[in-house]
Amino acid sequence: MSNSFGERYRFTIFGQSHAPAIGVTIEGLPAGFAPDMEKLAAFLARRAPGKGRYSTTRSEADAPEFVAGLVDGHTCGAPVTAIIRNTNTRSEDYAELYRVPRPGHADFAAAVKYGLARDVAGGGQFSGRLTAPLCIAGGLALQLLAEEGVSISARIASIGGETEPQAIQAVLEAAKAAGDSVGGLVECVCQGVPAGLGEPMFGGMENRIAQAVFAIPAVKGVEFGAGFAVAGMRGSENNDPFYFDELGVVRTRTNHHGGILGGITSGMPIVFRAAFKPTPSIALEQDSVDLTAHESVKLSVKGRHDPCIVLRAAPCVEAAAAAAIYDALLESRC
Repeated sequence: MSNSFGERYRFTIFGQSHAPAIGVTIEGLPAGFAPDMEKLAAFLARRAPGKGRYSTTRSEADAPEFVAGLVDGHTCGAPVTAIIRNTNTRSEDYAELYRVPRPGHADFAAAVKYGLARDVAGGGQFSGRLTAPLCIAGGLALQLLAEEGVSISARIASIGGETEPQAIQAVLEAAKAAGDSVGGLVECVCQGVPAGLGEPMFGGMENRIAQAVFAIPAVKGVEFGAGFAVAGMRGSENNDPFYFDELGVVRTRTNHHGGILGGITSGMPIVFRAAFKPTPSIALEQDSVDLTAHESVKLSVKGRHDPCIVLRAAPCVEAAAAAAIYDALLESRC
Protein backbone atom coordinates (compact mmCIF):
# COMPACT_ATOMS: atom_id res chain seq x y z
CA MET A 1 0.00 0.00 0.00
CA SER A 2 1.33 3.43 -0.90
CA ASN A 3 0.37 4.91 2.47
CA SER A 4 2.66 2.47 4.32
CA PHE A 5 6.43 2.60 4.81
CA GLY A 6 9.10 0.34 6.30
CA GLU A 7 9.69 -3.34 6.96
CA ARG A 8 10.66 -3.74 10.65
CA TYR A 9 9.53 -0.27 11.70
CA ARG A 10 6.37 -0.07 9.62
CA PHE A 11 3.69 2.59 9.73
CA THR A 12 0.59 3.51 7.77
CA ILE A 13 -0.67 7.09 7.49
CA PHE A 14 -4.38 7.74 7.04
CA GLY A 15 -6.86 10.60 6.69
CA GLN A 16 -7.28 13.73 4.58
CA SER A 17 -6.64 17.40 5.20
CA HIS A 18 -10.26 18.19 6.12
CA ALA A 19 -11.36 14.76 7.39
CA PRO A 20 -12.43 14.58 11.05
CA ALA A 21 -8.93 13.33 11.85
CA ILE A 22 -5.62 12.24 10.39
CA GLY A 23 -3.38 9.64 11.95
CA VAL A 24 -0.86 6.84 11.87
CA THR A 25 -0.62 3.19 12.91
CA ILE A 26 2.90 2.03 13.80
CA GLU A 27 4.27 -1.50 14.07
CA GLY A 28 7.75 -2.32 15.32
CA LEU A 29 7.91 -0.20 18.45
CA PRO A 30 9.58 -2.23 21.23
CA ALA A 31 7.30 -3.30 24.08
CA GLY A 32 7.96 -1.31 27.23
CA PHE A 33 9.00 1.89 25.44
CA ALA A 34 7.69 5.00 27.20
CA PRO A 35 7.43 7.84 24.67
CA ASP A 36 8.34 11.26 25.98
CA MET A 37 5.11 13.06 25.10
CA GLU A 38 6.50 16.50 25.88
CA LYS A 39 9.36 15.99 23.43
CA LEU A 40 6.95 14.65 20.84
CA ALA A 41 4.65 17.67 21.31
CA ALA A 42 7.57 20.07 20.92
CA PHE A 43 8.66 18.25 17.77
CA LEU A 44 5.18 18.43 16.25
CA ALA A 45 4.90 22.12 17.17
CA ARG A 46 7.81 22.90 14.85
CA ARG A 47 5.71 21.64 11.91
CA ALA A 48 2.30 22.93 13.03
CA PRO A 49 0.51 25.60 10.95
CA GLY A 50 -0.44 29.09 12.06
CA LYS A 51 2.81 29.80 13.91
CA GLY A 52 4.35 32.69 12.00
CA ARG A 53 4.03 35.56 9.55
CA TYR A 54 4.81 33.38 6.54
CA SER A 55 2.66 30.39 7.53
CA THR A 56 -0.91 29.59 6.61
CA THR A 57 -3.42 31.16 9.00
CA ARG A 58 -5.06 27.78 9.49
CA SER A 59 -4.47 27.09 13.19
CA GLU A 60 -4.35 23.51 14.45
CA ALA A 61 -3.14 22.27 17.84
CA ASP A 62 -1.70 19.11 16.28
CA ALA A 63 -2.03 17.33 19.62
CA PRO A 64 -1.76 13.56 19.08
CA GLU A 65 -4.26 11.26 20.77
CA PHE A 66 -2.95 7.73 21.26
CA VAL A 67 -5.95 5.45 20.91
CA ALA A 68 -4.22 2.04 20.81
CA GLY A 69 -0.95 0.38 21.72
CA LEU A 70 -0.14 2.24 24.96
CA VAL A 71 -0.89 1.05 28.49
CA ASP A 72 0.01 3.31 31.42
CA GLY A 73 2.26 5.33 29.13
CA HIS A 74 4.22 2.34 27.78
CA THR A 75 3.97 0.43 24.53
CA CYS A 76 2.46 -3.00 25.11
CA GLY A 77 3.61 -4.81 21.96
CA ALA A 78 0.43 -4.11 19.98
CA PRO A 79 0.43 -1.70 17.03
CA VAL A 80 0.32 1.91 18.18
CA THR A 81 -2.30 4.19 16.65
CA ALA A 82 -2.42 7.95 17.13
CA ILE A 83 -4.80 10.50 15.64
CA ILE A 84 -4.78 14.26 15.27
CA ARG A 85 -8.18 15.90 15.01
CA ASN A 86 -8.77 18.52 12.30
CA THR A 87 -10.56 21.41 13.97
CA ASN A 88 -10.03 24.49 11.79
CA THR A 89 -11.19 23.60 8.28
CA ARG A 90 -12.90 25.72 5.60
CA SER A 91 -13.79 23.18 2.94
CA GLU A 92 -15.94 25.64 0.97
CA ASP A 93 -12.75 27.42 -0.14
CA TYR A 94 -11.94 24.39 -2.31
CA ALA A 95 -15.29 23.69 -4.02
CA GLU A 96 -14.16 25.17 -7.35
CA LEU A 97 -11.22 22.78 -7.55
CA TYR A 98 -13.47 19.85 -8.47
CA ARG A 99 -13.76 21.57 -11.85
CA VAL A 100 -10.63 23.71 -12.11
CA PRO A 101 -7.32 22.09 -11.08
CA ARG A 102 -4.51 24.15 -9.58
CA PRO A 103 -1.39 24.30 -11.78
CA GLY A 104 1.47 22.57 -9.98
CA HIS A 105 -0.83 20.65 -7.62
CA ALA A 106 -2.12 17.07 -7.65
CA ASP A 107 -5.68 18.18 -8.45
CA PHE A 108 -5.63 17.12 -12.11
CA ALA A 109 -3.78 13.84 -11.58
CA ALA A 110 -6.19 12.96 -8.76
CA ALA A 111 -9.17 13.77 -11.02
CA VAL A 112 -7.86 11.35 -13.65
CA LYS A 113 -7.23 8.59 -11.11
CA TYR A 114 -10.17 8.97 -8.70
CA GLY A 115 -12.78 10.95 -10.62
CA LEU A 116 -15.57 12.68 -8.71
CA ALA A 117 -14.96 10.45 -5.70
CA ARG A 118 -11.78 12.36 -4.85
CA ASP A 119 -11.51 14.72 -1.88
CA VAL A 120 -10.21 18.16 -2.90
CA ALA A 121 -10.85 19.95 0.40
CA GLY A 122 -7.54 21.22 1.67
CA GLY A 123 -5.79 19.03 -0.89
CA GLY A 124 -7.31 15.82 0.50
CA GLN A 125 -4.76 13.04 0.88
CA PHE A 126 -2.22 15.06 -1.14
CA SER A 127 -2.03 17.80 1.48
CA GLY A 128 1.04 18.70 3.50
CA ARG A 129 -1.27 18.18 6.47
CA LEU A 130 -0.43 14.46 6.20
CA THR A 131 3.13 15.24 7.29
CA ALA A 132 1.79 15.63 10.86
CA PRO A 133 1.27 11.86 11.33
CA LEU A 134 4.61 11.32 9.55
CA CYS A 135 6.13 13.45 12.30
CA ILE A 136 4.49 11.25 14.96
CA ALA A 137 6.09 8.11 13.50
CA GLY A 138 9.39 9.88 12.88
CA GLY A 139 9.32 11.66 16.23
CA LEU A 140 9.06 8.35 18.09
CA ALA A 141 11.85 6.91 15.92
CA LEU A 142 14.00 9.92 16.84
CA GLN A 143 13.57 9.15 20.54
CA LEU A 144 14.53 5.51 20.02
CA LEU A 145 17.51 6.46 17.87
CA ALA A 146 18.71 8.88 20.55
CA GLU A 147 18.99 5.89 22.90
CA GLU A 148 21.33 4.37 20.28
CA GLY A 149 23.48 7.50 20.10
CA VAL A 150 22.03 8.66 16.78
CA SER A 151 20.97 12.29 16.31
CA ILE A 152 19.23 13.83 13.30
CA SER A 153 18.98 17.54 12.61
CA ALA A 154 17.68 19.45 9.60
CA ARG A 155 17.96 23.13 8.76
CA ILE A 156 16.90 25.53 6.04
CA ALA A 157 19.82 25.77 3.63
CA SER A 158 18.25 28.30 1.26
CA ILE A 159 14.96 29.88 0.26
CA GLY A 160 14.44 31.29 -3.21
CA GLY A 161 18.14 30.78 -3.88
CA GLU A 162 19.14 32.97 -0.91
CA THR A 163 21.09 31.75 2.13
CA GLU A 164 21.42 34.83 4.36
CA PRO A 165 18.57 35.58 6.82
CA GLN A 166 17.97 39.15 5.63
CA ALA A 167 17.92 38.13 1.98
CA ILE A 168 15.58 35.23 2.76
CA GLN A 169 13.19 37.55 4.57
CA ALA A 170 13.20 39.91 1.60
CA VAL A 171 12.36 37.03 -0.75
CA LEU A 172 9.51 35.91 1.52
CA GLU A 173 8.12 39.44 1.81
CA ALA A 174 8.20 39.94 -1.94
CA ALA A 175 6.46 36.62 -2.64
CA LYS A 176 3.77 37.25 -0.04
CA ALA A 177 3.11 40.79 -1.28
CA ALA A 178 2.77 39.53 -4.84
CA GLY A 179 0.36 36.73 -3.87
CA ASP A 180 3.04 34.30 -5.01
CA SER A 181 5.14 31.58 -3.34
CA VAL A 182 8.76 30.44 -3.14
CA GLY A 183 10.65 27.16 -2.64
CA GLY A 184 13.95 26.22 -1.08
CA LEU A 185 16.39 23.62 0.22
CA VAL A 186 16.47 21.76 3.53
CA GLU A 187 19.72 20.06 4.58
CA CYS A 188 19.71 17.13 7.01
CA VAL A 189 22.65 15.66 8.95
CA CYS A 190 22.38 12.28 10.70
CA GLN A 191 25.16 11.77 13.27
CA GLY A 192 26.16 8.54 14.99
CA VAL A 193 24.66 6.19 12.39
CA PRO A 194 26.65 2.94 12.59
CA ALA A 195 28.48 1.57 9.58
CA GLY A 196 26.93 -1.39 7.78
CA LEU A 197 23.25 -0.39 7.57
CA GLY A 198 21.45 -0.87 4.28
CA GLU A 199 21.81 -3.14 1.28
CA PRO A 200 23.16 -2.79 -2.26
CA MET A 201 20.90 -2.11 -5.23
CA PHE A 202 17.28 -1.49 -4.30
CA GLY A 203 17.76 -1.74 -0.54
CA GLY A 204 20.34 1.05 -0.30
CA MET A 205 20.10 3.68 2.41
CA GLU A 206 19.82 6.44 -0.19
CA ASN A 207 16.83 4.58 -1.65
CA ARG A 208 15.15 4.17 1.74
CA ILE A 209 15.70 7.71 2.94
CA ALA A 210 14.68 9.18 -0.41
CA GLN A 211 11.49 7.09 -0.48
CA ALA A 212 10.48 8.45 2.92
CA VAL A 213 11.47 12.04 2.11
CA PHE A 214 9.55 11.99 -1.18
CA ALA A 215 6.40 11.27 0.85
CA ILE A 216 6.56 14.95 1.84
CA PRO A 217 4.28 16.42 -0.84
CA ALA A 218 6.40 19.39 -1.98
CA VAL A 219 9.72 17.55 -2.35
CA LYS A 220 10.99 17.42 -5.95
CA GLY A 221 14.60 16.32 -5.47
CA VAL A 222 16.99 14.68 -3.00
CA GLU A 223 20.79 14.65 -3.16
CA PHE A 224 23.33 12.97 -0.86
CA GLY A 225 26.77 14.24 0.08
CA ALA A 226 28.19 16.46 -2.66
CA GLY A 227 25.10 15.54 -4.71
CA PHE A 228 24.90 16.81 -8.28
CA ALA A 229 28.17 18.69 -7.82
CA VAL A 230 30.04 15.37 -8.23
CA ALA A 231 29.23 15.54 -11.95
CA GLY A 232 31.76 18.35 -12.25
CA MET A 233 34.49 16.73 -10.10
CA ARG A 234 37.39 14.47 -10.87
CA GLY A 235 37.77 11.20 -9.00
CA SER A 236 40.71 12.62 -7.08
CA GLU A 237 38.46 15.43 -5.86
CA ASN A 238 35.35 13.38 -5.10
CA ASN A 239 37.01 10.38 -3.42
CA ASP A 240 37.12 10.61 0.38
CA PRO A 241 40.51 9.42 1.76
CA PHE A 242 40.31 6.82 4.55
CA TYR A 243 42.22 6.96 7.83
CA PHE A 244 42.11 5.46 11.34
CA ASP A 245 40.95 7.82 14.10
CA GLU A 246 42.33 7.83 17.65
CA LEU A 247 40.06 4.90 18.58
CA GLY A 248 41.17 2.83 15.61
CA VAL A 249 37.90 3.37 13.73
CA VAL A 250 38.00 3.86 9.96
CA ARG A 251 36.86 7.35 8.96
CA THR A 252 37.19 9.57 5.88
CA ARG A 253 38.94 12.94 5.67
CA THR A 254 36.07 14.41 3.66
CA ASN A 255 32.47 13.34 3.23
CA HIS A 256 31.51 13.84 -0.39
CA HIS A 257 29.80 10.43 -0.26
CA GLY A 258 27.41 11.69 2.41
CA GLY A 259 27.87 8.74 4.74
CA ILE A 260 26.70 6.07 2.28
CA LEU A 261 28.81 3.92 -0.07
CA GLY A 262 27.23 1.28 -2.28
CA GLY A 263 23.93 1.78 -0.48
CA ILE A 264 25.54 0.92 2.88
CA THR A 265 26.36 3.37 5.68
CA SER A 266 30.07 4.08 6.16
CA GLY A 267 29.96 5.38 9.73
CA MET A 268 30.41 8.97 8.59
CA PRO A 269 27.47 11.38 9.03
CA ILE A 270 24.65 10.89 6.54
CA VAL A 271 24.20 14.23 4.81
CA PHE A 272 21.48 14.99 2.29
CA ARG A 273 19.44 17.88 0.95
CA ALA A 274 15.80 18.00 -0.14
CA ALA A 275 14.50 20.49 -2.71
CA PHE A 276 11.02 21.88 -2.04
CA LYS A 277 8.95 23.43 -4.80
CA PRO A 278 7.01 26.67 -4.28
CA THR A 279 3.52 26.17 -2.86
CA PRO A 280 1.19 25.65 -5.87
CA SER A 281 -1.73 27.46 -4.22
CA ILE A 282 -1.16 31.13 -5.01
CA ALA A 283 -3.41 34.16 -5.31
CA LEU A 284 -1.90 35.22 -8.65
CA GLU A 285 -4.15 34.50 -11.62
CA GLN A 286 -3.01 31.42 -13.56
CA ASP A 287 -4.10 29.55 -16.67
CA SER A 288 -6.06 26.35 -16.06
CA VAL A 289 -8.95 24.36 -17.54
CA ASP A 290 -12.55 23.70 -16.57
CA LEU A 291 -12.81 19.90 -16.57
CA THR A 292 -16.63 20.07 -16.77
CA ALA A 293 -17.04 22.72 -19.46
CA HIS A 294 -13.93 21.58 -21.38
CA GLU A 295 -12.63 25.11 -21.82
CA SER A 296 -9.64 27.18 -20.79
CA VAL A 297 -10.18 29.39 -17.73
CA LYS A 298 -8.32 31.62 -15.31
CA LEU A 299 -7.79 30.56 -11.70
CA SER A 300 -6.91 32.56 -8.61
CA VAL A 301 -6.64 30.26 -5.60
CA LYS A 302 -8.63 31.16 -2.51
CA GLY A 303 -8.13 29.83 0.99
CA ARG A 304 -5.24 29.79 3.47
CA HIS A 305 -1.85 28.67 2.23
CA ASP A 306 1.84 28.88 3.08
CA PRO A 307 3.80 31.26 0.81
CA CYS A 308 6.79 29.03 1.62
CA ILE A 309 6.38 25.47 2.90
CA VAL A 310 10.14 25.24 3.58
CA LEU A 311 9.73 27.14 6.85
CA ARG A 312 7.87 24.18 8.38
CA ALA A 313 9.66 21.41 6.50
CA ALA A 314 12.75 20.67 8.62
CA PRO A 315 10.99 18.43 11.19
CA CYS A 316 9.28 16.53 8.35
CA VAL A 317 12.66 15.77 6.79
CA GLU A 318 14.05 14.71 10.18
CA ALA A 319 11.04 12.44 10.70
CA ALA A 320 11.41 10.78 7.31
CA ALA A 321 15.14 10.18 7.82
CA ALA A 322 14.60 8.84 11.35
CA ALA A 323 11.96 6.36 10.21
CA ALA A 324 14.19 5.03 7.42
CA ILE A 325 17.29 4.75 9.59
CA TYR A 326 15.50 3.14 12.54
CA ASP A 327 13.87 0.63 10.18
CA ALA A 328 17.30 -0.27 8.77
CA LEU A 329 18.78 -0.51 12.27
CA LEU A 330 16.10 -3.00 13.35
CA GLU A 331 16.63 -4.98 10.16
CA SER A 332 20.37 -5.24 10.86
CA ARG A 333 19.59 -7.00 14.14
CA CYS A 334 17.37 -9.70 12.69
